[in-house]
Amino acid sequence: MFWKLNLNIRQKVILGLAIGMMAVAVVGGLSFRYLMEIEQKEHLVEVADDVNNIILEIRRYEKNFLLYGSVQDFKANQLFIEKGLEAIQSMIPGMQRLKGIPQLNLIEREFLAYQSVMAQIEKCPDQNLRLCHQQLEETLREHGKKLLDISHQLVSYERQRILTIIKSLKSQLLISIFLFIITGSFLIAIVMQKIVRPLKAIEQATLKIAHGDFSHLPITGSPDETQQVLEALNRMISELEKRQEQLVQAQKLSSLGILTSGVAHQLNNPLNNISTSCQILLEEFGQGDMEFKRRMLTNIEQEVHRARDTVKGLLEFSRDKEFALSPHSLKEVVDRSVRLMSSQIPPDIDVTRDVPKDMILNLDAQKLQEVFLNLLMNAVQAITQPPGQIRISARPDMKAGLAIITVEDTGVGIPEDHFNHIFDPFFTTKPVGTGTGMGLSVVYGIIQKHQGVISVESRLGEGTRFTIRLPLQQSA
Repeated sequence: MFWKLNLNIRQKVILGLAIGMMAVAVVGGLSFRYLMEIEQKEHLVEVADDVNNIILEIRRYEKNFLLYGSVQDFKANQLFIEKGLEAIQSMIPGMQRLKGIPQLNLIEREFLAYQSVMAQIEKCPDQNLRLCHQQLEETLREHGKKLLDISHQLVSYERQRILTIIKSLKSQLLISIFLFIITGSFLIAIVMQKIVRPLKAIEQATLKIAHGDFSHLPITGSPDETQQVLEALNRMISELEKRQEQLVQAQKLSSLGILTSGVAHQLNNPLNNISTSCQILLEEFGQGDMEFKRRMLTNIEQEVHRARDTVKGLLEFSRDKEFALSPHSLKEVVDRSVRLMSSQIPPDIDVTRDVPKDMILNLDAQKLQEVFLNLLMNAVQAITQPPGQIRISARPDMKAGLAIITVEDTGVGIPEDHFNHIFDPFFTTKPVGTGTGMGLSVVYGIIQKHQGVISVESRLGEGTRFTIRLPLQQSA
């Protein structure tokens, strides 16, 4: 069938339209032929009715002539015979293809035979007029009766043929309508499967790409424009994924720059404590209480571990690695994120955490940490007039099989008309130079990679709540 051929969409549409037009032309041609035949037969019936009336007039003048011997009746009889012959002669050329033409020829022969008998009667000698009339009257009546019978049969036959043609035309139209409905439904199904569905997939794919979903599209088996577009979209998605990774890395470096300035302060205190402890030990070198020296060394070790943990957290965040899921404690990820952000959080902004210790999820700890860092940065920047509060909480929803994580702040809030755009790349409400517009887009992409969803609720002047839903049981 044509839809299995290696045709492009344009060729399929043209071929489908051509087949439809051919079907309409065939049905229309057959219907037109039937109507033309009906028209011809209707004309034949009209003429046959006229001939039938002429025969009745001929018989009437025949009877008057035989009864009264009037020359006027004979002439009238002959005049109507000529009219009948003319009517038949006018019908024959246009009726050559109709089945009633043999009867027309038979009527013509009977007219001529009747005319011949009437001529013989008119020429009967006066001395034998009665005898001559008696001999020819019976023959004349037989010919007249045949004329009437044949004309009646012709009219009846042609009318029956008209009814038969009309019945055939009705059946043909009903069958054609049925076939058109079946064929139309079939073509609609093909169009839906081969054209509309791929175009719908392309439309949905572009919407997914616009929202940051870069999953590849399935390629259809038909080598047409749809497949070419899908292949082009997949190539574009691959390029966008590369560009997104570059943007994510750029966003990470931007966040890293902010964190680094805070890490300097976080390292300053441990280093000061280490320096102080070392100076005391140097002053007490070779003397003093050994227990006191042990406490100083223990303090130095603790401060070294504190500095090491700070640097380790920063290094883990900055490291670029492939996305991979593995079991991790959600509380540890949240705690590390808060520690990294602690230097950037003003003292009059209180950060509270309510995350169960036993909530273990399959996740990429580094990527999810980036999510919390971005949300915490946004929350801190949203609280323009401290004091304020940031609350991170999590709870399991066993019925839905989800972990519900919320990050709330008491900041200025987000206008409602921005809800549909805040996860779009490069969309930002911050002043020029203070934001790239990539933070929430990166968050959205990371949550999607975790097979989760993120939503936002906000009221101006009251604050904002981001809700993350992650599967409780994920496959790596």
